[in-house]
Amino acid sequence: QVQLVESGGGLVQPGGSLRLSCAFSGLAFRLYTMAWYRQAPGKQRELVTSITGGGDTTYAESVKGRFTISRDSATKTVYLQMNSVKADDTAVYYCFADGLRNNYWGQGTQVTVSS
Repeated sequence: QVQLVESGGGLVQPGGSLRLSCAFSGLAFRLYTMAWYRQAPGKQRELVTSITGGGDTTYAESVKGRFTISRDSATKTVYLQMNSVKADDTAVYYCFADGLRNNYWGQGTQVTVSS
């Protein structure tokens, strides 16, 4: 069984930075493609970024050049570095683990961009 625990959310000013973490507990971390999704009030959940076990990444157009996803196999942690944040980045951010047969969600962490 896999469990995902996000942390690092909070209030940040426009133009500021924030780093989210997702702690993975379970086996075979390297076999999972890890991703961050977000859901803003009144909107559908959307894929923000993903990273494969081999380190290949994808990014939504809205965050390219501002957000960076990374993973640390030693600590089984996935990070989302958020720079130059905007009000539109306000959302609940969810960590997602995509395995061959199963996938898992974290509980989410709130990010609010406001002055």
